[in-house]
Amino acid sequence: MLGTLRTLSARSEECHVYRRLNGVQIAFDKAGSGEPVLFLHGFPHSRAIWEPQLSGLACNVCCIAPDLRGFGESEARGPYTIEQYADDAAALLEAEGVSRAVVVGLSMGGYIAFAMWRRHPERIKGLVLADTRANADDAQARGRRMHLMELARREGSAAVAEVLLPSMVAPGTRARHPELVESLRRMMAAAPVAGVCGALEAMVARSDATALLPRIAVPVLVVVGAEDAITPPGEALRMVDALPRGRLEVISRAGHVSPYERPAAFNRLLCEFLAADFPNE
Repeated sequence: MLGTLRTLSARSEECHVYRRLNGVQIAFDKAGSGEPVLFLHGFPHSRAIWEPQLSGLACNVCCIAPDLRGFGESEARGPYTIEQYADDAAALLEAEGVSRAVVVGLSMGGYIAFAMWRRHPERIKGLVLADTRANADDAQARGRRMHLMELARREGSAAVAEVLLPSMVAPGTRARHPELVESLRRMMAAAPVAGVCGALEAMVARSDATALLPRIAVPVLVVVGAEDAITPPGEALRMVDALPRGRLEVISRAGHVSPYERPAAFNRLLCEFLAADFPNE
């Protein structure tokens, strides 16, 4: 965990930071002070998807949002496994002097959050699982990921973005906020092919977390977009039913990237969760 470079952003409270963790340079944003909250992005996103959270929550909490290895400004070098992403996230908390954090995982970030609970439970104060699922891929899902891997290698990340974009956001988001959809398209198209393929392999090989759910002892907020076509509300409900301290919130007029589509609604739910479950911290 050597080599730290910090640059101030246009918002004086935010730093763009680069650390060498587990042999890979990881880029991340850090903003605000207070309760530490670690934001883990989905596939094939970057930390930019959490911009509405960093700008909206930094007055209340310490937001830490990394690019996973192979995405954004982080180095595209393997190994690419869900466990490795989790180890990188835990190493980042340690490097930043954070003993425990509330971990927010969106989609693939939720898979990483589960792996963090398996491997580094002492680092987790609470979980927010957004638009994700506990079960592993079935044969059909594995086949889709293998197809995307071939597409990325043949035509690049932009082609993968075109395939995924229609199911990423709710129809109303496309109609009301075309600029947001275009921003998401550019974000996904910019992902390095090595990172895209590595993440797809990692998701195919990931462990099923269903049996883990009853053993998660910390408070858990499960959030899902009402129009999420990839991990629909039924998946979220099944997780909540198995969690000892879980509760479900459904965000209307949102799809698979609900924190990005409805940031004010998501931020309010996160603030209420922190206030209710960690009132004196």
